[in-house]
Amino acid sequence: MHPLVELAKDAIMKYINKGEIISPPAEFIPEMKGKAGVFVSVKKRGELRGCIGTYSPTTGNIAAEVIQNAISAATQDPRFPPVESSEFDELEYSVDVLSPPEKVAGLKSLNPKQYGVIVKKGNRRGLLLPDLEGVDTVDEQIRIASLKAGISPGEDIEFFRFEVKRYK
Repeated sequence: MHPLVELAKDAIMKYINKGEIISPPAEFIPEMKGKAGVFVSVKKRGELRGCIGTYSPTTGNIAAEVIQNAISAATQDPRFPPVESSEFDELEYSVDVLSPPEKVAGLKSLNPKQYGVIVKKGNRRGLLLPDLEGVDTVDEQIRIASLKAGISPGEDIEFFRFEVKRYK
């Protein structure tokens, strides 16, 4: 297990078991340094159990971003009840570190296997990570991201793309 994933797992277990937020490690590996948006996904038996993240950094470093978003993924994803300690043995974790989003002129610049997408209309935003099972076309990626943002089909929207480094 990659150290970023181990950090996410440790943050979740400590928070759920003791209500404590762990500190970032004393020694950072290179992937923990710098600032970036981070998504943490939790799956149970291959099915999504929680996923929360940030598309731009909100903390001082990637390690702190992982800790914050791991706890949120396990306890605050509105689609799921909070994770319980009885589930720990069945959980799998992944951490996606995002590149800065870049605005694109149109759909030709998107690829759901390579790029995540952010759709924006006013202050409404929806994000979808790249390379997700069952999301094979740009249209499907845009449809799901728009749905998340409450953007209706046919509305004039802005598109942003980003890449991720996925750790499991």
